[in-house]
Amino acid sequence: MGVTIPIPVQELEQESSQPSRTYRYSTDRQGRGRILARGSADGLEAVEQYISKTLRTPRFRCLVYDNQYGSELKNTIIAGDVTPEYIESELPWLVEDALLVDDRIFEVYGFSFSFEHEEAHIRFTAVTVFGETVIEEVI
Repeated sequence: MGVTIPIPVQELEQESSQPSRTYRYSTDRQGRGRILARGSADGLEAVEQYISKTLRTPRFRCLVYDNQYGSELKNTIIAGDVTPEYIESELPWLVEDALLVDDRIFEVYGFSFSFEHEEAHIRFTAVTVFGETVIEEVI
């Protein structure tokens, strides 16, 4: 005797967005991205956390994430044989590549950069389903 499990095909075929609510974590250097004991982030705050964490996470190095998560910014910045001009030309593309896989982010634009030692200070605007936000990151 076989077991029949009904599968609602119409529901599977409908595209669904992932929920935006997530744990709130600290993004400052002292907190080092730790999850906070209380609270959650939703909406624009959750997307800002996603952007920060994605840009800081090296792609292909954290086995817990698939190959779509993370960025290649750090490797590009610290490569010894590249010029600041090359880095500036590649950073917008690398940021887009890292962030536009999330369906909550529509566009990133308005990039500005500055460099100090092996760090890049990046500023840009992200257009999300929750509105626009200005992002400032140190990579």
